[in-house]
Amino acid sequence: MAMTKILFVCMGNICRSPTAHGVMQAKVTERGLAKRFHIESAGTHAYHVGEKSDPRSRQAAAQRGVDMEFIRAQKISILDYDEYDYILAMDHDNLELVNYYAPQGHQAEVALFLSYANQAGLIDELVVPDPYYGGESGFEQVFDLVDKGCDALLEHILDA
Repeated sequence: MAMTKILFVCMGNICRSPTAHGVMQAKVTERGLAKRFHIESAGTHAYHVGEKSDPRSRQAAAQRGVDMEFIRAQKISILDYDEYDYILAMDHDNLELVNYYAPQGHQAEVALFLSYANQAGLIDELVVPDPYYGGESGFEQVFDLVDKGCDALLEHILDA
């Protein structure tokens, strides 16, 4: 079976998209599917390239048993559009930027990350809110949304 490649995208690649990266990696590993998936995350802006994820994101994930220490921020590249099967944005602004930079005829399915969970009736939300300027509870909320989003995305891919 072919490898499925997923790129999660937010603005700076230090809060939301690396959380999705870490959660999805944990889920496919836990299910013995790690060899079938290549998972990455990136930002639409290059503010934090090379940095670890926000400590609050790492802490929220670690409290739930998800490792994010291996993730470093990077910026989305034009090459990603043909490298990945899915490029999934955390909100409408980042989806707009991902679509704006997309070359014509690219291969990736570009969508809002939570659209799969929303369509499956698991959540009402379509957007993962940016917790960067808020408190700890915002990072917990992001983790909860991302966890449900990853479950729905994984089922969508496995059912395809």
